[in-house]
Amino acid sequence: MKVLLVDDNRLMLEGLQNLLEANDIEVVGTAADGLESVDLACELEPDVILMDIRMPGCDGLDATRLIKARMSEARIVILTTSTDDDDLFEAIKSGACGYLIKSIDTGTLIEALEQAREGIPPFSPGLAAKLFDEFARIGGLDEPAPPPASTATDQASSAAVLSPRQLQVLRLVADGLSYKEVGARLYLSPRTVKYHMGEIMDRLHLENRAQVLAHAGRMGWANDTPASE
Repeated sequence: MKVLLVDDNRLMLEGLQNLLEANDIEVVGTAADGLESVDLACELEPDVILMDIRMPGCDGLDATRLIKARMSEARIVILTTSTDDDDLFEAIKSGACGYLIKSIDTGTLIEALEQAREGIPPFSPGLAAKLFDEFARIGGLDEPAPPPASTATDQASSAAVLSPRQLQVLRLVADGLSYKEVGARLYLSPRTVKYHMGEIMDRLHLENRAQVLAHAGRMGWANDTPASE
């Protein structure tokens, strides 16, 4: 895996580089500001870009927008101290595929990078739940929210096409758990959880995890007790 690190804190950059390289992840470049990261991203074509938000001049959100404009397939994961909802929502709107808080441990960071490389959006605990709340509030990814009178019918219809295990997985993912955490809760491997999520997206005609969160929010499935098998 090739990773580009972007942070104006040199100590943070050095620490992250040493940590990733100790876990057999290649750091192909480092940047101390947003504009520098845009040029390096285009030049180095990393698998994943770890991007800080708070930087002088061009911040991480602007840099994310600039990189996505040039490289639509770029996988950018925000790594920040900010837990502000506005930063989270703006990062996703700008094209980031994940959002992590710097207090996470090494194992979680490595797993998040692997998820991002595979196209699975990684989020620190609780942040995915905030996203689906926001999607549900605004109707979710340009799809109209169902009228209140049809909510129960729509929920039953969506649930009918999913197996009990898939409903369990969906509810836990909607609660903000990572695939590893879902697997631990259900005694499944992360790869099996990923397989179930692929089946869920196929059966509900959804394209990515963000749409799954929006759908779960509209159906009222978050924070429910997972169905038994």
